[in-house]
Amino acid sequence: MSPPRTRRRPVAARLCRAAAFGLLAAVAACASTPASSPPPATVEALSQALMREPIVVLGEVHDNVAQHALRAQALARVIERGRRPAIALEQLDHDRQPEVERVRQEPGDTASRVTHLIEAAGGRGWNWDLYRPYLALALENNLPIVAANLSRKQAMNVAREGLGSVFEESQRVALGLDAISPDLLLAQEHEIEQGHCGRAPPEALPDLALAQIARDAMLAQSIAPYFDQGVVLLTGNGHARRDIGVLQHVSAADAARAISIGLLEDDKQAAEQAPYFDVAMTTPAQARADPCAKLAPMRMSAPPADAPRPLRRTLLPLPANPQSLDGIEQQRKPD
Repeated sequence: MSPPRTRRRPVAARLCRAAAFGLLAAVAACASTPASSPPPATVEALSQALMREPIVVLGEVHDNVAQHALRAQALARVIERGRRPAIALEQLDHDRQPEVERVRQEPGDTASRVTHLIEAAGGRGWNWDLYRPYLALALENNLPIVAANLSRKQAMNVAREGLGSVFEESQRVALGLDAISPDLLLAQEHEIEQGHCGRAPPEALPDLALAQIARDAMLAQSIAPYFDQGVVLLTGNGHARRDIGVLQHVSAADAARAISIGLLEDDKQAAEQAPYFDVAMTTPAQARADPCAKLAPMRMSAPPADAPRPLRRTLLPLPANPQSLDGIEQQRKPD
């Protein structure tokens, strides 16, 4: 199965993206198509968007407190109106699904079960207080909780050894990983370079981009069993993008009944990012220190002189914070 092309994207928007990666013939189209800022997000507007399609990829800026409160309220409203979607989280690794199910079935009050779930299956590097409301909502309404992401260890294996270290051949074909387009790889390299504040060595970008594509594919594979029931994937905006994210790894038929929603911060990047989603809304920007100020350059490790040549180059351990692999999900240094 080949990854589906982005649907309902204006031709000018596609040309603008092409220009960003060096196709100079598209510059004139970009210049003649001024970007407009997305509207402010409201609970009602977001809940209506969540009910448009059974498959929802709902983006976030990971540390934006206002966005998390808004999403939790909108999800609660959708459930009150009769929808019963599975709740899938990027923050839970797919290989921890058995632990998630065990806790989901155990007795006890909701707050304790949420704590047990995070202790059993929650990964490091996330502010779990921001994700407790989603888990509580799912437990209170007996909704499936989907551990959707590729683990950090698996992502490193992909970066070092290739896709075959995680996905069987049949999975690679089903997810479109057998024929990754050069445009997709180049786009992911660009986003990772931006997310690392321009400090990742150029020779590392292809491997890191492949790991990011693998994460999108795992997110898609994890939520696929819930397409008919309905599913909301809670994930970073980079994974929610139509052009490079999760929906690149579902069939064209399923992509046609999916909606990508970007929750963006109200800054000068919002208008530029909005065309990559079916629906984009803004919230106030989260106050934060410049994330680029203390980010050390990534270094490449050299194997011993007598070591056999590996199939793929070996990187030093990747950063502990999972956001560091998430492209635009990392806040960028102002241009």
